[in-house]
Amino acid sequence: MASKRFILGFILSLPFVICSWSAVQQAQASCGAVTCFVVIGSQQQVPTAGLLTVNAIYNYTPMRALDGTNGIIPAVDQAERMMILDHHQETRTITQQATMDLNYGLTDRFGLQLTLPYMWRTHKHIDGLGEPPDGTGESVNFSANGIGDIRAGLKYNVLPTIRSLVVFGFGVYLPTGNTHAHDSAGAVMESPGQLGRGQVGLNPTIYQTYELIPHRLNQFASASYRHTFRNNNGYQFGDEYQINAGLNLVTTPWLILTGQVNYRYLVHDNFSSSLFRSATPADGPALFPGDPIQIDPTILSRAVPNTGSTYYAVSPGFQVDLGQLVESSWTNMTSFYFYSQIPFERDSNNNLAQGTSYIFGLTRSFQVANPS
Repeated sequence: MASKRFILGFILSLPFVICSWSAVQQAQASCGAVTCFVVIGSQQQVPTAGLLTVNAIYNYTPMRALDGTNGIIPAVDQAERMMILDHHQETRTITQQATMDLNYGLTDRFGLQLTLPYMWRTHKHIDGLGEPPDGTGESVNFSANGIGDIRAGLKYNVLPTIRSLVVFGFGVYLPTGNTHAHDSAGAVMESPGQLGRGQVGLNPTIYQTYELIPHRLNQFASASYRHTFRNNNGYQFGDEYQINAGLNLVTTPWLILTGQVNYRYLVHDNFSSSLFRSATPADGPALFPGDPIQIDPTILSRAVPNTGSTYYAVSPGFQVDLGQLVESSWTNMTSFYFYSQIPFERDSNNNLAQGTSYIFGLTRSFQVANPS
C-alpha cells in the first residue's frame, strides 16, 4: 500500500510542479502547427490494478503549403487586438515531440493517465506583406523548444471481456506550454505556433477493440474531442475531432503488423479583434506599400481565416515484443513500435498542411503494487 500511495502521489504531483514553470504572455499572428497522431493500444487501455505502463514516444511532423495554394494568411496581433488579412506567407513548420505517457491501474477497470510532451518547433514565413520598404515582406524564422501542454485524465473500462473491451476516458489539458517565445525579428510569435495554447482544454475519448480471431487478428477504433477555452489574449483554438480505426495482425509471438486509418477535423480558431487588411498594389502608390488598411475598428469575436483543416491518413506500422524475442529481465513486458502516417487527402484552407510523419515508441510495464 505504501508503494501504491507513492506512485499515485508522484504522478498526481507532476502537473502542478511543471505548471509553475510557465506563464501566459502575449502573442501575434495565425501560423498553424500540429503533431501527428495514431492509436497506440498501451496508451488507450486500462492497465490491471497496480501496473504502471510507460510509453516513451517520439514523433516527427513536417508541414508545408499544398500544391495550388500560396500560403498567404492573416496576422493576429494579440497585443493590439488586430487581425490583419493577407499579412504574411507561410513557408514551413517542423515539429518534433518526445512524449512520456504514464498509465496506472487504480483498479482492473479504473486507470489514471498522465501525458508529458517535450517539443522542438521550427517555423519560417514571409512577414509584413504590403508594408514598407517595397511591400514584399521579410523572411522571419522562429524556433522554440520546451514542455508542451500536459494532459491528465481518468479512464474506465466499461466492457472488460476475454475478447473485447470498451474504454471511456476524460482528460484535461493544462496550460503548461510556453506561449511567449520570440521570432528572429524579436516579436512574440503567433499563438498557434507556440508550444502551448495558453488555456485549459477538455478531452473526452472512447476506445474499442475486439479479437476477430483470438490471439491472431483484432480490430480497434477510437474517437476523441478537444475543446480549449479562450486564453487571456483573446485567442481561442478551434475544437478538434479525431476518428481512427485499424487492425493488428500477430504474425509471430514477437511481431505484430498494424494498419490504421486516421481522420482529424479542426474547426476555425477564433479571435476577439478589430479587422484590417494588408495594402496591395491595387490601392495605388499613396497606400502601397504602407500600413494595414482598417476595415472594422470594432473589437468582435471573429473566426480566423485560413485556420481549421481536414486531414485523412493511412498509418502502417509494426510492434516488436522484445520479451518474446529475447528473454531477459531487461526485455520483460517491453515493446518497440514504429508508424508512418501518410496523408491521402488534406484541406488546410491555404495554410500549411501536415505531410508524411513518423512515430517511434517504446513501451515498458512495471508491477509497482500488488492488487489487494
